[in-house]
Formats: sequence, structure tokens, C-alpha cells
Amino acid sequence: MAELLQVTDGDFEQEILKSDIPALVDFWAAWCGPCRAIAPVVQELANDYVGKVKVAKMNVDENSKTPVKYGIRAIPTLILFKNGNVVDQITGAVSKTQIENAIKKML
Repeated sequence: MAELLQVTDGDFEQEILKSDIPALVDFWAAWCGPCRAIAPVVQELANDYVGKVKVAKMNVDENSKTPVKYGIRAIPTLILFKNGNVVDQITGAVSKTQIENAIKKML
């Protein structure tokens, strides 16, 4: 099983923006029901795309700078990054197919 990377305001630039491969970041919080609902899907995608996409999670309660920078107003929000740029953004608990389609477009 692929390990989900837990990113913080401190290592976000190094881990995500400077990543050699595209990245998917799940902005979430422990109290958020839809975040918990989508978590297994995010884990499945991490397993499915090992070596192709870096899958990470950022707790918005513990990190405020990065969510503000990317205008996160609702969670869960998934943002796809490629070469340090935002490629796509998905808000809400959506289907695996919808997220996977966004990943495939990015690759």
C-alpha cells in the first residue's frame, strides 16, 4: 500500500511544487465528514498511481498559509499540480472516476 504523504506549510514547496512528477493534494480536516468519506478513494488513487503521481494530504486546521494561498474555502478540496502549477481543482466528495479523469488529463 502506498504511503500518503502528509505535507505542511513548511514542506509544501519542496514536496509538491518542486516535485519531479505531478501531484494530487487533498486538503482536509479531521472533523470533516466528506473528507473522511473521500479518504479511502484518495488512498486507492495513491496505490494506483505509485511512481506516476505524488498523492499528499494537508490538514487545513494545522496548516493555514497554503490553503489560503490556493483559495481553499470548502473541504475536501483536491488540487492537481504539475511543474509547480495548478492544473485542476475538485471540491467536495466526488467519485473516484471523476478524480481519476482529472489525473489522466494531467498525465
